[in-house]
This record gives sequence, C-alpha cells and structure tokens, in this order.
Amino acid sequence: MQYSHTRVETRKLEAELHTTVLEVGPRDGLQNEARVLAPDDRIAFIARCVDAGARRIEAVSFVNPKRVPQMAGAEEVMAGVPRRDGVSYSGLVLNRRGLDRALDAGVDEVNVVLVASDTFSVRNQGSTMAEMLDAWDGIAAAAHDAGVPAGVTIAVAFGCPFEGETPPERVAEIARRAHAAGAFEIAIADTIGVSVPAQVRDLTARVRAAAPGTPLRFHFHNTRNTGYANALTAVDLGVTTLDASTGGFGGCPFAPAATGNIATEDLLYALHRSGVETGIDMDAVAETGTWLADLLGTPAPALLGRAGGYP
Repeated sequence: MQYSHTRVETRKLEAELHTTVLEVGPRDGLQNEARVLAPDDRIAFIARCVDAGARRIEAVSFVNPKRVPQMAGAEEVMAGVPRRDGVSYSGLVLNRRGLDRALDAGVDEVNVVLVASDTFSVRNQGSTMAEMLDAWDGIAAAAHDAGVPAGVTIAVAFGCPFEGETPPERVAEIARRAHAAGAFEIAIADTIGVSVPAQVRDLTARVRAAAPGTPLRFHFHNTRNTGYANALTAVDLGVTTLDASTGGFGGCPFAPAATGNIATEDLLYALHRSGVETGIDMDAVAETGTWLADLLGTPAPALLGRAGGYP
C-alpha cells in the first residue's frame, strides 16, 4: 500500500484505514523501571491514557510481586481504573492462579505469554515451552467458561537473548496451538528488538496459515531502531492492532539489554501522517510521556515530546 500525504488522498485513507493501538505502558512500560510506582500513580497513568482516547489498555500483570515488584498491587489498580463504555482492560497471566486473580479483579480480557524458546521460558516463567502450552490450554478453557476473552502473546518470536534466532516454524506451531484452544487474538512479540520488516512479512504469512481467521497483533521493541519500520510493515500487511508504550518505556527484567517498546506518541505520528486513524490524541499522549518520565525520574525515549508534531 502506497501512502500519499496530499490532503484529499489522506482524507480518503482516513475513511478506509483504522489501527487500534493497544497501550501497554502501564504493564510492559513499567515492569523494568528502577523506580516502582504506587498503584495510585499507575491508576492516574491509565486514566490519562483513557482520556487521550486509548480503548485497549494492558493495565496490570498478575505475576508474583517478588519477581516483578513493579507489578505489585494489580487488584488495587484494577479497582481504581476508570470504567467507560468501549474501554477494555487486559491483564497478563502466566498460570491458573494468575487467571483466577485476573477474573476476580474484573479484567475485560486476559493475555497469556507463550515463549518461543525453552531457556527464556524457564527464566521468565519457570516453565518450559511444552509446560506453558499445556497451561495455556487450561487457562483458555477456564477463561472461556468465565466469558472472558483469552489471547496469546508469543514472546521472543524473532530472536532469543540466550538461544539466538528463533525458528519461524516454531512460532507457527505455537500459533497453531493457540488457535486450537480458541485464542481470540495472537500477538507476535519482538521482545528484544531484533526483527526487520522482511521477518515481519514472513512471520505474518506463517502465523496466518497456522491460525486462520484469528486476528494478529504485533508487539515491537525499538532496541535496534527498527520498531517503527516493522510496525508500518505490519499495517501494510493488513494488521490492525499494534502494541505501544507511552514515552517509549519498557523492557523485560529477564532479557539482558532489552530496551523499551515503540513509543505510543511516535507511532501515532507515523500512523496519522500516513492517513491511518487511531482515535487517540497524539499530543495528549506526548504530554503523558513527559509526565511519566518525571514520575520515573528518567528521560522518555520517545521523540515526539521533544520535537512536537508537524505541521
């Protein structure tokens, strides 16, 4: 798809194209930061995201707070988030205990991480790939019985910090298992930011073949400055949901040298200038990125908050 920046053609594209940006800042954006934010600050962050127009937000993670102290108080956060029509809050879960907590806390959807390498899976989740796939089957069934959609994120889908290149056929097989158990969505995650657009095209085709009819989502990190090119490639391929983190914060505590997600405000600039509508106020997100940087005591990797929009 070739994009034009003329006003008439941009209006036509806006009528045709829409991308949902799933805001992951409250979870992935905060989980690797040295400064731990209190639940009230995280609630305020989420409220700002909602006010800016975000309608899907990964709000919390139901993991052991001893392993990820930044995610402690998930139930308190969920009790305080603004409940508005059309806003869906996701919670990350890794096991049945996490699912039970998420359901009790009132999440609108659950996200289960399946890691495409054994070494990283054991370090990140304490389980092998095979064990996590079996756990996913049980989580998916229980979530379905509770009437809550369950989706899958395939982590280190392009490369693992311990095992190297991830075989794409392995990612396709995980997607097949996710599809078989009824995943409402499959996210392909470049956890350590090693992918390039050619790999995005390849994995998109493979996962679509393995999980026909299941919507895809992509989760990119900008570790090697390819995240935005990858995101626009996914949009060209018809993917309509992308993860991003306000301010560009993010990373994984169990992945060496993993840096932040693509920044929500910078992604919005690229999408909006390409004629792709999101329903999110770019300037409001940039302001929140600056606000969050002050809370965390570290500069935001995002660039829009420094340069501003154009024109």
